[in-house]
Amino acid sequence: MILTRRHLLLGATATLAGCDRLARNESFRETLFSAENFHKWAQRGLMAPDALAREFRPDQISPIFRANGTANPNTPAYKALWRNGFADWRLRVTGLVSRDLSLSLSQLRTLPHREQITRHDCVEGWSAIGKWRGVRLKTILDGAGLRSGARYIVFRCADDMGGGRPYYESIDLADAFHPQTILAFALNDRPLSVANGAPLRLRVERQLGYKQAKYLMGIEAVDSLAAIGKGKGGFWEDHADYDWYAGI
Repeated sequence: MILTRRHLLLGATATLAGCDRLARNESFRETLFSAENFHKWAQRGLMAPDALAREFRPDQISPIFRANGTANPNTPAYKALWRNGFADWRLRVTGLVSRDLSLSLSQLRTLPHREQITRHDCVEGWSAIGKWRGVRLKTILDGAGLRSGARYIVFRCADDMGGGRPYYESIDLADAFHPQTILAFALNDRPLSVANGAPLRLRVERQLGYKQAKYLMGIEAVDSLAAIGKGKGGFWEDHADYDWYAGI
């Protein structure tokens, strides 16, 4: 049986129904019974840290892989990078690291990479299966050398959401070092299209689609999310009250 967020929450309701005294405590309810907190506890507590999201066979790949979110940043800076085949694009790695990095797309392609056929689940209700190829995020972070105070990895994107508001997302180190968390540069054996996040996007396979940041420009290691956007750790978390932990 596949455990979904709904199954876990229904199970939690039944299990905790008798905890009358605690259930009457509003602060306790908000903390423990929120979907985000409970699901994070369930996924992290009941599964091995490196438990893999399901991987599929090549014949199960979707004929069309829809674009989630923005289909083209369409800013002057992004268009200039695209016209040059992203030859001038660089991924900057900064923050709480021992060595800042600036990596070209060709450099990333020469690093050891991973291929995985996984399902993308969009918060809007659709899913698609695709074959991703990319470099493990762990490889990049190890190369930069995380400092001891680093707790989160923030992703900066070329997408300005059509109004000068750059897209950003973040994950914690447990997801950053997960075997299936990659910086993908290819989908279905082809370089990423603009619609699917060219030249580089995040794949964090145990979370919903809005966590899979596209059009990556920078990675920053931080000790807190308080100074990132409005403090909730991601664009949609800050602007639409989405859960920061979107585990599936």
